[in-house]
Amino acid sequence: MNFPLPAADAMLHRLSVLPDRFASTIIGLAARDVDRTIDAMLQQIGEALGADQATFENVAGDPLQRGAIRVWTRAGAVGGETVLRVPVTLDGRPISELTIGARDGTRSWPPAISERLRLLADLMVLAVQRGQQLRDFERERPAPPLRGSVRSASVASPGLDGDELDDIVGESPALRMALARVLEVAPTDASVVILGETGTGKELFARYVHNRSTRRDRPFIAVNCAALPPTLIESELFGHERGAFTGATSLRQGRFELAHRGTIFLDEIGDLPAEVQAKLLRVLQEGEFERVGSSQSRKVDVRVIAATHHNLEAAVKEGRFRSDLYYRLNVFPIALPALRDRTEDIPRLVWFFINRDQRNLNRRFTSVPPAVLATLQRHSWPGNIRELENVVARAMIHSTGDTLLLDDGPGFHMSTASDRSGTLEDVERRHIEDALQQCRGRINGSGNAAEKLGLHPNTLRFRMKKLGILRPAGLSVVRDFTRPVSDVSSLHRPVRAEGNHQRR
Repeated sequence: MNFPLPAADAMLHRLSVLPDRFASTIIGLAARDVDRTIDAMLQQIGEALGADQATFENVAGDPLQRGAIRVWTRAGAVGGETVLRVPVTLDGRPISELTIGARDGTRSWPPAISERLRLLADLMVLAVQRGQQLRDFERERPAPPLRGSVRSASVASPGLDGDELDDIVGESPALRMALARVLEVAPTDASVVILGETGTGKELFARYVHNRSTRRDRPFIAVNCAALPPTLIESELFGHERGAFTGATSLRQGRFELAHRGTIFLDEIGDLPAEVQAKLLRVLQEGEFERVGSSQSRKVDVRVIAATHHNLEAAVKEGRFRSDLYYRLNVFPIALPALRDRTEDIPRLVWFFINRDQRNLNRRFTSVPPAVLATLQRHSWPGNIRELENVVARAMIHSTGDTLLLDDGPGFHMSTASDRSGTLEDVERRHIEDALQQCRGRINGSGNAAEKLGLHPNTLRFRMKKLGILRPAGLSVVRDFTRPVSDVSSLHRPVRAEGNHQRR
């Protein structure tokens, strides 16, 4: 017996709101909350389907362990006949199973409902894996920090067992939104455009989309379009026949052929030449292409994920990018936040880089001073996460103890006050903080901050007190947000008057 169509549509509508809800819950999930979260997920699924029982069961032993076997039963129900089984596989092997039970087990469930339940089951696996990751981290985290220091934990976002997913670190709202978008589009074959500045992790997110898709057991081929010469990019993408041009001594398969039934990631797609854009459009529309030097069309089944830091809409208006290709690619855009828009993730990122690299650098760190984190959070980060990674590596090499200190050697510059607008009071505060940072907090002695600012040391101390700036000895500056800033109208006297006052 089949469901009446209205009943099936109502179920699908109730299920449609659950993926976003589950994804938002998973990203901020703590290890201790995994069991309770799985129970809540089962309840929401069971109620959406009008079922009597829902079970989430581990069938492989690994990687799902604690919290993998959970059962929800409707109040007053005594179970029911299994009417639907939804398996979850990893690398071709079953790892878990979601089963739905109901007293009336004679109905035939529409495929659309099964597909939606498969996505929800994948998200439940993510919840369990995230809890396991967090428990593993707790066991491996460094020894307790020194007294008075502050340490933040590095928390990896949920994903499959792959290094590229473990590297997505943070829990800011902007990052959660991007991850939720990935979980929405990954199970489909829709084309994706990942937008973001350089260094925001576009390839990392492209791999995340691939590894959450039905193509995850197939190739993932990455191509940086900006790194290939215009004369070779067509051959690289589509291959060439022997003798097609000078130097083509043998037949060569292109990246699209290598990615057959998998995913191809085209980074910096805005730099593609016009003639290659036309061939790419044909691949997206017809699934066909020709190798260079051949007139034979070849079929290919490839999911395309593109990325760029350019404004493609502006490029279309200026005639540098085909409008039909833009609309064909831009089915599901995902915007990655710049690091300056998720500064609350910087402490976690810092500890992630420390824990990942300290063994290779023969270092061991137990603390990162609050002043260092405050300095990093004030920086504008034009190079985003890639720049932060380099700054942390430089600081690890520079630091001699178990406390991370920033390296202020040649070429080091933290853009803060001079790079941002604000009130006159804000500019003065940041200017003093910059000077203290560059002089490593010194107010007296050779090369001190007061000398750099053209002030007497006592005058600098007075202004710091008025502006709520603290100076940890020998390290960096951090603003005291708990101290009220009083009237600073008397602080803006000319430097010459200060000097005359001291001479008197």
